[in-house]
Amino acid sequence: MAAVTVWIASLCRPDPGYGGWSWVRRTEGETGAAAIKGAAGGERRTNGARMSLTALTEALAALSDLPADASVTLRFLDPDLAGHLVDAHGHYATAEADAWSAARQAVAARPMLEMVPAAPSEPASGFLNAWAEFGLDTSRSRGSFKAAIPKPNLLKFPG
Repeated sequence: MAAVTVWIASLCRPDPGYGGWSWVRRTEGETGAAAIKGAAGGERRTNGARMSLTALTEALAALSDLPADASVTLRFLDPDLAGHLVDAHGHYATAEADAWSAARQAVAARPMLEMVPAAPSEPASGFLNAWAEFGLDTSRSRGSFKAAIPKPNLLKFPG
């Protein structure tokens, strides 16, 4: 069975304002360029919750080439991500209903998903934040966009 670790990051400045997100996936047991994939994107007129949920949805959608029962560890930088999915009373969150719905479906499709908060001090955090910042900056000039992180950059991923 495949084991994969996925890291996600998102940001929004101001909130609401311009936002960016990024994800990187590493498959255990594979080496070189085949072992790692990633993407970044951004939107105008958005908010932090939407960017966090978009990062989650995009990252999990990128696992479509893996069996549904693949073991996935999701390391996320947004400390509020769990709150974007479920509120303090255990009810499904209602803010950003369309983004939340897409994220909920993506999570439900992965029965072997473990969500783990990542520390901002981890080396992977700086890499992901830089690409989320790239997404934010690019959305300012081009509008909504999504692009793969180039392989030469991914090979420098410290995760």
